Amino acid sequence: MNIVPIATTHSCFTEKFGIPRQPLLADASRASLELLPPFNDPDAVAGLEQHSHLWLTWQFHQVAGQWSPKVRPPRLGGNKKLGVFATRSPFRPNNIGLSVVRLVEVRIQPKVELIVAGADLLDGTPILDIKPYIPYADSIASATSELAESAPEGASVHLPDEIVQVAQGYRDDWGTDLAALIRQVLAQDPKPAYQQPDPQRIYGMELCGFNLQWRYAGDEIQVVRLAPLAEGPTIKGTEGAGK
Repeated sequence: MNIVPIATTHSCFTEKFGIPRQPLLADASRASLELLPPFNDPDAVAGLEQHSHLWLTWQFHQVAGQWSPKVRPPRLGGNKKLGVFATRSPFRPNNIGLSVVRLVEVRIQPKVELIVAGADLLDGTPILDIKPYIPYADSIASATSELAESAPEGASVHLPDEIVQVAQGYRDDWGTDLAALIRQVLAQDPKPAYQQPDPQRIYGMELCGFNLQWRYAGDEIQVVRLAPLAEGPTIKGTEGAGK
């Protein structure tokens, strides 16, 4: 079996912590899928713009550790185990992921790339295949999932006006709305599912070249800082003392 990446991902997510656990939960996210030689031929993407969504097959390229027959899915609070094939855990016998994303734009100049929204992909993720999403075949109205029947209810997120202003000043080549992205990412509550929020702790992640920090205040997530990474180290996920 010989599988090679056909594209590489340029994503607003530069670390694993904080990436939404499923695709399309943060539609404000943007990523570029840059096709690699010899697949970067404009003919290879001809007609792709006729589809609104894509299937991506990709590699969990930064997963460390061995697979296990049972894993702890976040949807069960991180304390109960299910068989690995009954979950979408990244710790699999073959570290392959599958995501549906929304196609924003097909670009063939100056390079062949696809701009997509809602991707749950880390920067640098190798893309193994791209296929169009076909609604009549891929959307099954009668399908059920007792584990995840509906999307998780989002948390309330508060962005102070001064942080909204910083976010609104952000520009990239993909049209990312940083303020909307912050709200959508934090609404998924990035901390581990088994961990109770600590109101004395400041949590943080890297997002779009910024150091994003927040804290938990009752049922609300409050953003406390959004600053360029050059202004200081990022507080990582569950690390860092409270302020």
